[in-house]
Amino acid sequence: MESYAILPAHSKGREYPEEPSNYRSVFQRDRDRILHCGSFRKLQFKTQVFLENKGDYYRTRLTHTLEVAQIARTVSKVLGVNSELAEAIALAHDLGHPPFGHAGEEELNKLLINDGGFDHNIQTLKIVTKLEQMYASHPGLNLTIETLDGIIKHNGPLNIVNKYITEEIKDLKKFNFKESPSIEAQIATISDDIAYNSHDLGDGLRAGFFSLSDIKSLPLVREAFQEVEIKYKSINYKTKCYEIIRYFLNSLVTNVIDESSKRLNLIKGRNLGTLKNEKLKLIDFNKNTKQDLEIIRKYLFENMYRSKEVIFEREKCSEVIVDLFNLYNNDLNLLPSDWQKKIKYSKSESPKRIIGDYISGMTDRFAINQHKVLVN
Repeated sequence: MESYAILPAHSKGREYPEEPSNYRSVFQRDRDRILHCGSFRKLQFKTQVFLENKGDYYRTRLTHTLEVAQIARTVSKVLGVNSELAEAIALAHDLGHPPFGHAGEEELNKLLINDGGFDHNIQTLKIVTKLEQMYASHPGLNLTIETLDGIIKHNGPLNIVNKYITEEIKDLKKFNFKESPSIEAQIATISDDIAYNSHDLGDGLRAGFFSLSDIKSLPLVREAFQEVEIKYKSINYKTKCYEIIRYFLNSLVTNVIDESSKRLNLIKGRNLGTLKNEKLKLIDFNKNTKQDLEIIRKYLFENMYRSKEVIFEREKCSEVIVDLFNLYNNDLNLLPSDWQKKIKYSKSESPKRIIGDYISGMTDRFAINQHKVLVN
């Protein structure tokens, strides 16, 4: 590996010390713990863009996460950094999403505005440090400091640290929130961008929000369209859609590898410690591609994310979140007995925050079913 990669032997360890594995690195263990936890399994029934019950072929939060992890693994291997760490961060990055995706997150944030709000990145941290209860020896998953740091800095270094982040961390001395994320963490973040830009175009085509004719003039899509047209003279429309999205995704991955390689060459030979305050973002698209992606995001926003159909579904989902929250808040006896006990014995969290934890852990289908039982 390159000098700026994070090596398992150099890990800062875990918040609760453990004996090392005989055959897995510390980051492999992180990855495996994430894969085996309940919060990860529930992602299969949580919204990405479309409700998970709208069709078997649309992405869910789980399939999105798996695609992010695959891209992160590829990019990190090519760039010579720790693919196990990058993959672990990628697999964990959306664990904190509530039902109904960003619609659910926005409503929970409003409902908890006087209790610290709701942010799915902070909720992810809370899940892996506290809410998952799989082990007798410690709360949470007891992930390495490096994986936790990558989760915390999914959107970059923190100049202002939310108090709910510090509450979930046992040993604050092992973290420096203002330092740049590791290269592995940066790879996980940009892999998220690559995955959702690609699969949102693909799902939008499948759902009929736009056609190939509508998007073939968009930057990056245009080049992919031309490549497929030249290479395959006569293929059916469905296959052409798949091929164009595949070329589009591959072009983004290639762009990140090429641009990041140039930036990493500038700091070749330097160790990780000297890069913590590096102002240059080391993992990124080139300038032209970033501009092109902004055009694509704007197109998706106008033609899919803010379409009448999607807004209608978001509004219905928002009602479910609000109704459930108010019902539980007005009558705690409606909560499962273990969650009632959490509220009764909590010394640091308000009942509303604990209700938020309960709702955020629901899948789309469970929230809808609970709403039917309690409201209708």
